Amino acid sequence: MVSTNLDWVIIFLIQMKIGILGNASLLCFYTFTLITGQNLRPTDQILNQLVLANCLALVSKGIPQEMAAFGLEYFLDGTGCKLIYYLHRVSRGVSLSTTCLLSGFQAVNICSRSSRWRELRIRIPSCVGLCCSFCWILNLLVNIHVAIRVKGPMNHKNRSLENMPKFSCYKTTTDKLSSSLIAGMIFFVDYILLGLMVWASGSMVFVLYRHKQRVQHVHSKSQSHQPSHEARATCTILVLVSSFVLFYSLSSVLTLHVALSVIPAQWLLNTSVFVALCFPTLSPVVLITRDPRVSKLWLACWSRCFFLNAE
Repeated sequence: MVSTNLDWVIIFLIQMKIGILGNASLLCFYTFTLITGQNLRPTDQILNQLVLANCLALVSKGIPQEMAAFGLEYFLDGTGCKLIYYLHRVSRGVSLSTTCLLSGFQAVNICSRSSRWRELRIRIPSCVGLCCSFCWILNLLVNIHVAIRVKGPMNHKNRSLENMPKFSCYKTTTDKLSSSLIAGMIFFVDYILLGLMVWASGSMVFVLYRHKQRVQHVHSKSQSHQPSHEARATCTILVLVSSFVLFYSLSSVLTLHVALSVIPAQWLLNTSVFVALCFPTLSPVVLITRDPRVSKLWLACWSRCFFLNAE
């Protein structure tokens, strides 16, 4: 048991370090880019909100789980439980909304062949800031019920609850009709957004495939064709959307399994948290490696630190 807990402590420590370092670096980079306007790209504002939501998800979900893995008991009071659960649900919703917005924005950009799409492409950049603000406001309001229903940590004097994590908070029970309506509304909105993401991704893949076929037909064999910035950005967004859908689906299955279990096993709880934090941890790695602006900045910083240490 001690060895298993130590393994999870190491796993969460590595996950948290990678996630927080990557997202914090990107948050500073995108914020600086938005303020100065240097090398600004249309998707930077959306990505800035995405990495901010990732930071909140790691802090609200990862840190309590990491402290519980260290064996700390009852470090959250009633207010702490409300804040942690509320921030996690808000960050989860904003991450879903901004990823959907990102895929839709890029789909409009590369699919704007007709005059109708072209007009929308011209207008949509001015609406990005408003859409990002709407995502935050909507999720802050929709998840108020979480802060109301969540109470302080459980009393684990009952032996049947010994396997539950020591920081476990609980929700007050309401009538089944209200709970079912809230859960149904949340799942309906979530899967509508997931469906829009899949549709936008499919449209981008189709357009990229047709463009590749056209380029191969036009260019001679002697000419080397480098992928455009728009194609690279689209591939990056497709990787982000695909990973989000994958980890979201796995997290939903595990969360449902935990909810249906009378006394969920500790490994199941840890695995559920680990999978839920995989996207916030890995998405900054994708952005750093795929964006030449960020990768060049990281390389310059590491080179400077290396030379300073060498001296």
